[in-house]
Amino acid sequence: MPKVLYLLNISNPDRLSADSGWVVADTLLPALVDAGASTVFAAPAPVTDARVGFEPTPVPGTKYRARFDGDTAALTGLLQRVRPDVVVANQVESAPLVRAAMLEAGNGAVLAGYCHYLPFSFARTELLLDPSLDDGGLGHPVLLTFLAGVAALDRVLVHSQTAARWLTDAAERAGLEIGERLRIVPPPRDPALVREDTPDPPQGGTATAVYNHRLYAHYGTQEFLRLAVELASPALRLTVMDLLGNRRPGRTALDDSPERFRNALAGLPGVEVVSDGGDRARYREVLAAAHFGIAPYRPSCPWSLSVVDCQGMGLPVISPRMGWMAEHIHPDLLFDTPAEAAKTTARLIGDPAFYAEHSAFAKASTEAMAPAVIAARYLEALA
Repeated sequence: MPKVLYLLNISNPDRLSADSGWVVADTLLPALVDAGASTVFAAPAPVTDARVGFEPTPVPGTKYRARFDGDTAALTGLLQRVRPDVVVANQVESAPLVRAAMLEAGNGAVLAGYCHYLPFSFARTELLLDPSLDDGGLGHPVLLTFLAGVAALDRVLVHSQTAARWLTDAAERAGLEIGERLRIVPPPRDPALVREDTPDPPQGGTATAVYNHRLYAHYGTQEFLRLAVELASPALRLTVMDLLGNRRPGRTALDDSPERFRNALAGLPGVEVVSDGGDRARYREVLAAAHFGIAPYRPSCPWSLSVVDCQGMGLPVISPRMGWMAEHIHPDLLFDTPAEAAKTTARLIGDPAFYAEHSAFAKASTEAMAPAVIAARYLEALA
């Protein structure tokens, strides 16, 4: 079994539960250990399983420092200490720097990149830059840096068929061949968010829907705000989760949209904004009290941890027809307009058989994401 060095930037170490990259690592790395692999986690904060080795790294001040800053000497020293057989660069833009450090360290490990996000999406054939990474016109440099990272990798890991298709298309436009290096490995579901019993269908013609996504503008929160106005009624209460809490000044200076949308949503009738305080047990309680979830209006979404969290709890998830959601969520629950969303929610509330069918489908859709299953696929992809 290989020794894996897993490199991860954590943007908000004070609220780890809101960092999907850390949550994935906290689930995946112990499963790799269970499968027999030795793992070392290099990040600003450790995972909870003490069997996973830990090498602390600095917190980047901003999302752009995470992509453009780097310390070759520190990486070289890390590689010399750990002596891995596989290096996983979760910040794909850093892969050329990691490759250079591997050369300095004399390390011949397999270099894999886990494309946890993509800085672009497609509207049919048009390539769209992710607006969250386009401050000051930096979107195109980020895209080119990302593709340079892909060029430096031995293995290119993506979450879904949607992500594989988008990445292959973007790479071909840049004259980059990915070929046999590409592997599709979904992230694991959180075992603590898998409900054994079956959620009760809505009773008495009333229900609660949960929106458990970060409230950034690039998640389509403005569109969700409009949808919330359409959906909220005596028959449907909306629970909106404030997952980020109070963020560091360096992050709010670049993007204060989560705070603005949190305040706007809290002022809507029929909407309750709640916080889990970074406590995953409290997060589970909020999901368990809901009847169904709502996916984000996020065009560049290659996968959504929050959607999978809901589905593992047996919650059907309604979704705009876009991104990975259109691939993963049952067609009955996809919508193109708020009116269609309202019609679907009315059926979930008023038709117990329809609700039960989609609750079962939601839960079954995550079974292939059990940590042991994903760990085996992950190790196979790295071989």
